Amino acid sequence: MLDPYFWLVAVSAVFIVALSKSGLMGSLGMVAVPMLALVMPPRDAAGMMLPLLLVIDAIAIWTYRKDADWRILMIMLPGAFIGTLLGWALWTVVSDAMVLLFVGVITLLFVIDSLVPLRKRLEGLPPSKPWGAFWGGFAGFTSFVSHTGGPPFQIYVLPRRLPPVIYSGTTAFFFAIVNTAKLIPYFFLGQLSVSNLTIGLILTPIAILGVLLGVFLVRRISVKLFYRLAYWLVFVLALKLIYDGALGTFFNGPVA
Repeated sequence: MLDPYFWLVAVSAVFIVALSKSGLMGSLGMVAVPMLALVMPPRDAAGMMLPLLLVIDAIAIWTYRKDADWRILMIMLPGAFIGTLLGWALWTVVSDAMVLLFVGVITLLFVIDSLVPLRKRLEGLPPSKPWGAFWGGFAGFTSFVSHTGGPPFQIYVLPRRLPPVIYSGTTAFFFAIVNTAKLIPYFFLGQLSVSNLTIGLILTPIAILGVLLGVFLVRRISVKLFYRLAYWLVFVLALKLIYDGALGTFFNGPVA
């Protein structure tokens, strides 16, 4: 609690997550748990972040309360609930490093696939229900284990080419619902400790500031620039996740 390095990392991680939750920075918020793993156990980092995520989610859904695409949400959320239950069941079996590696590989394939002309022809088509349910489930699982549900969610939603505000609203509602569903499992797993909740409370103003700044910017950025930024951020994060996941899985290195 008195370590300045801890607070530097924690404040940076929370601020990045808040910007991401506004829809401005795509999946950049997924780096929160790996960053916090530098200064605390990854499982504790996930528990500490959940209340903060719920605060940020509340602000985001109020801001975008009229902007979500509920057709997409109704397709993805049932799968997300199944993924959440699966994450709960496998909590003690699947390591953080394995999840990061898997998410990183899938995300990199997504970015590569976005460059193929066939994908461009498919963009804007009506969402496929089985495809959306699958990626919703994947997002629910990875969100439960390490709050890295962004890339699976984006694999299904980004190709829809929604207007930035609608995309941000859909993202806000999806993860607000998924994060709320994680409260009961996290409680029984002991992740909502007094220490974690205290740290989260102290960091709440940083979270609020970050999401409000992101909301201000996302309504003023062009569609072309928005998606170019999102794809580049996803690409960089994919490389980081693969590196961190491989280091932890095959070489027993730190997941950070």
